[in-house]
Amino acid sequence: MNAHRRLRSLLAVQVVSRTGNVATTIAVPFVVLSRGGSATDVGIAAFAATVPIVLGGAFGGVLVERFGFVRSSVASDLVSAATLAAIPLLAWTVGLPAWALLALVFLGGLFDTPGESGRRVLLPGLATAAGIPLERAVGHFEASVRFSVLLGAPAAGLLIGAVGPLPALAVTAAVFAAAALLAAVTLRGATVHPEPGAGSAEPSSGYWRDLASGLRFCARDPLFRLVIALVLVTNLLDAARSTALLPLYADRLLDGAQSLGLISGTYGGAAFLGSLLFGYVAHRVPRRITFVVCFVLAGGPSLVVPALGLGLPWVLGACVVSGLAAGALNPILGAVELERIPSHMRARVFGLLSAGSWAGIPLGGLFGGIAADGIGVTTTFGVVAVVYTVVTLSPLLGGSWRLMERRPVVTDAPAVGSAVPTTAR
Repeated sequence: MNAHRRLRSLLAVQVVSRTGNVATTIAVPFVVLSRGGSATDVGIAAFAATVPIVLGGAFGGVLVERFGFVRSSVASDLVSAATLAAIPLLAWTVGLPAWALLALVFLGGLFDTPGESGRRVLLPGLATAAGIPLERAVGHFEASVRFSVLLGAPAAGLLIGAVGPLPALAVTAAVFAAAALLAAVTLRGATVHPEPGAGSAEPSSGYWRDLASGLRFCARDPLFRLVIALVLVTNLLDAARSTALLPLYADRLLDGAQSLGLISGTYGGAAFLGSLLFGYVAHRVPRRITFVVCFVLAGGPSLVVPALGLGLPWVLGACVVSGLAAGALNPILGAVELERIPSHMRARVFGLLSAGSWAGIPLGGLFGGIAADGIGVTTTFGVVAVVYTVVTLSPLLGGSWRLMERRPVVTDAPAVGSAVPTTAR
């Protein structure tokens, strides 16, 4: 298989796998609500679904390097398929107690981050072999993530409305199985190609030492610390919005799962278009200012409109604006990461960056559910909008944020104490 076809296959696997993740995010809250759960119960389910993403990112990267990137992708999707299929199977047979639902949701998310890390590590080598600029390849990869939202959210909403949340989860399990099969067939034999100027990979020193070296690489850079802090907070707020507040808003003020699917799909479609288009101009624009402007727009409109209690057309319009802006964020950060991280450490560092950036997500869903019960859904949206805007303006302060701008690719790990910066998702 030539490089272009293999790169397209990688993007296709990412789309199918991520579509399953999106559908799961839509379906699980409605499983909880259909069983008489409260807003707080929805937040607890969101917590159970997102904690394993952080744990898998932190501890799974070194295992991905040892197990293999393609095999990690396949195994991750197979686990998701099995755990999701077990939820309706138990509910329709012996019964599904609340603890079993939470346990299956937890286990299903535990391998998501390692699976995606495996696919992401393969990207730069396939892009180089295909003659595609790095920033464009990252833009296409992030566009595939957004495209999965465009596909998965409306499909899940319609499916839940038509047959209910449990059958929708059974279909989602089949989607994950399809992603595993596609990766096993089309990516078999794909490897990380050596990059120009790259030194030889360091031999493994054992799991914990490899993990510690990744932590040291991450922790010593001032830009990394700033980005992690920023994205941790915004991801917490995004999680409150997407996993608790939006499902509750759709259930109480709109038309339920169908509206939620349409909202998420609109946002995902706009973000897909933003990522795709930005990939063609990313190498021509300043990173830091573009990052700030797009980050503010990514949160503001989509939070203010529901804070005002407006109807579906207004929410959809805000999602278009916010989605287009959000499409530029991950391509910027993804390109910076690939410029800074040595190729032999990418799986573990990607996992650690993801864990740090996503550490607030479990608390976000829990916070959203509890706050909605305490002060109301629309008031909580207003609080989140104010905090989100203030936080995303922080890169304008300068300092180490200026290190975000382009510099030559670094392929070998810097020595201890080196000032070579890295960054985070």
